Amino acid sequence: MEDGNVGWRVRAIRGATTATENSIPAIRDAVIELLREIETRNNLDLTEVISVTFSVTKDLDQIFPAAIARECEGWQQVPLLDVQQMHVEGGLPRCIRCLIYMNTPHPHHRIYHAYLRHAQGLRPDLSLTNALSS
Repeated sequence: MEDGNVGWRVRAIRGATTATENSIPAIRDAVIELLREIETRNNLDLTEVISVTFSVTKDLDQIFPAAIARECEGWQQVPLLDVQQMHVEGGLPRCIRCLIYMNTPHPHHRIYHAYLRHAQGLRPDLSLTNALSS
């Protein structure tokens, strides 16, 4: 751009958490906590979200995370997709991950990735605790 502004850019936010059990209430609690943490820490404007992909381990089959997200205010118009994570022996059980693609007019703002509950160990370099202390 001629005026030196970078302009809008596509960015992505990663997140993961675990459910305490394979039940609708436990999965709902985990998904809502994860989405709220990402929204709050990133001051996320849902009108700028392009799409979200949720993945779950094969031991979570009671409800789709996207169905839970659609219950949350502002998420009804966001394109959402659920997939099953590839099974890896010894992988983290009852894990829910998300990848949020968004347009942003602030391409240099720091993104805070949310790794909650037992998922904190998956990417300690990207966890909120680490990001907030730096």
